[in-house]
Amino acid sequence: MGIATDLHGSIVDIFKKDEKQRFFSADGSLLRNAVYEATMSMDKDLIKLLLSDKKIKETFFEDIDGVLVFDKVKFGWTINNKQFLPDSYTRFKNKIGLVDENNQFISNNGNMVLSFPYKDCILEGGQTKEDQKRGEIFYNELLAPDEVDRLLAPKVFTNAKKYSKDGEEKITKFNDTDNLLIKGNNLLAISSLLERYEGKIKLIYIDPPYNTGSDGFNYNDNFNHSSWLVFMKNRLQLAKKLLRTDGFIFMQINDNEFSYLKVLCDEIFGKENFETSITVKMSHLSGTKMAHKDKKIPKIKEHILMYSKNTENTKLNPVYTPVSWDEAFDRYNSFLLKDGFDDTNCDKWYVITLNQAYEKNNIDKDKPKEVLKFNLNNAHLIFRTARNRSADYSNLPFNKFSKIEKENKTGFAYKGEDVNFASEKIQTIEGKKTPVSIIGDIWTDIGINNLSNEGGVSLRFGKKPEKLIERIIKLTCNNPDDIILDFFAGSGTTASVAHKMGKQWITVEQLDYEENDSIKRMKNVLSGEQSGISKTINWQGGGSFIYCELKENNQQFIDKILQADNDKNLSDLLQQILATGFISYKVNVKDINDNESEFEKLSIEDKKKFLLELLDKNMLYVNYCDIDDEDFNISEKDKAFTKSFYEVK
Repeated sequence: MGIATDLHGSIVDIFKKDEKQRFFSADGSLLRNAVYEATMSMDKDLIKLLLSDKKIKETFFEDIDGVLVFDKVKFGWTINNKQFLPDSYTRFKNKIGLVDENNQFISNNGNMVLSFPYKDCILEGGQTKEDQKRGEIFYNELLAPDEVDRLLAPKVFTNAKKYSKDGEEKITKFNDTDNLLIKGNNLLAISSLLERYEGKIKLIYIDPPYNTGSDGFNYNDNFNHSSWLVFMKNRLQLAKKLLRTDGFIFMQINDNEFSYLKVLCDEIFGKENFETSITVKMSHLSGTKMAHKDKKIPKIKEHILMYSKNTENTKLNPVYTPVSWDEAFDRYNSFLLKDGFDDTNCDKWYVITLNQAYEKNNIDKDKPKEVLKFNLNNAHLIFRTARNRSADYSNLPFNKFSKIEKENKTGFAYKGEDVNFASEKIQTIEGKKTPVSIIGDIWTDIGINNLSNEGGVSLRFGKKPEKLIERIIKLTCNNPDDIILDFFAGSGTTASVAHKMGKQWITVEQLDYEENDSIKRMKNVLSGEQSGISKTINWQGGGSFIYCELKENNQQFIDKILQADNDKNLSDLLQQILATGFISYKVNVKDINDNESEFEKLSIEDKKKFLLELLDKNMLYVNYCDIDDEDFNISEKDKAFTKSFYEVK
């Protein structure tokens, strides 16, 4: 099906007449997706424009019994066809065969929001440098199901080391209780983890890229939400398989993608397993955010979406936070006097007011410290009553204490209501009795000052406080064998906190933070560094962890392509890639060689684009099934460690 070139020109001229100027970007590029969306929705203004041109009318409208019928499928195909206004790169790809039916959509401009057209694809997300600002979707290519062969198969591990307080050592064995830090593509790493850990992870915490344009997630802005959602969907589907039946996943995000992530997670984990959305204060009302306070409310919060694997199997550990006495006990105004009677004679106890107790014990109410000390020391006698609507205390004496069975333990009733003692809301924190209150879904008490160097590593943006991760672990994990996973490890906060709390952990990181990576932070933890939660839990150092990497194959070419800065380097890389044979099934080496002169005419960016698309994405890293293939030159140590990890004898 071909469309004449002169008709192409007529179509483009028609788009320019759109009064709303919807179909061209600021730089004059045709926004094909905007046209396609208007076509599929039978936009009245677009239809009128198309009918105003005789050639277009004859080509795309059919007269059926006096009624003009618009063939929107034919028109949509024309707009998205790779031969519609092709550039030199598209013509080159067409000649050597590196095209498929999805390419007409990937080349489109315009925003894809929750329509989410690539939800059945995989976005491998191979970014390794936080400052790589790619403008094209090709670098993190969308792969259709029929293009995915062995992409998610278990991978070979390499460069395995064990770190402890005494240093590091090369190893060939992995044990069930080992902590693990994996370096490499997180999609492929967590798919490999499934072999050993499917259904075994109690808690997953992730702090994924927020897709703000400034956080290191630099996929094509024209596919802003769509690519991000694909990226997250692929990883969350695997994460769900890793969770225990009583497991939880916490995902921290800001306003930019919060609503989209919520809808996506409802689909993956089930709306019935949505536990809550926690609001966390993560910033102060200061700095650059105040520059536009007359135009928008400064943002100081982030969200944490909390889902369970199966809400019927889960149980939380209530977590309490320090508060003032007045905040915790504003209605605790009664004081119990036993006056020598033992605890079995509660019918002889009697009650006075808290103020009377102060007078009786010569407490000066104008001295807050003196009052607080008395209250804390006598919290077991200070109480309030609360109505229990499910209990009938009508047969008990009204003005005397009575013992009752309350939640499978002995409690008390007074004046027809339950008795709640202040001691029930007192905990010892850092050696001091402290009033506490149970946490809700708004957390404003997490310390967010001086985070940039916490753990002995510097991260200017996005680092999360150790106290935040500690709270999440306390809330969900109470068994020694609980395993915690974070596959967006960043600077290593999750691993650091889990390690200090004596929990087994697994983290994955693909970005290279160089001197500020999680390895350095964890070495500091082993040595007993004293930032974060260290002092409050009396951390003294110790323990160990295993570090390993995914064995690279085509990924090494990706790194070289992105670093290349001249035509000769790229031409040499083309020959190296062709020599390996690990190229896309869609091309023929002979066709590429026959059109080598046209490759040389491409710009450096187009050459990079082509080379990255040429690589077989199923072969980014070496698959475990190829571990004995001599072409991959895998060492005996790497073979031994990999087989140990997958528990192969």
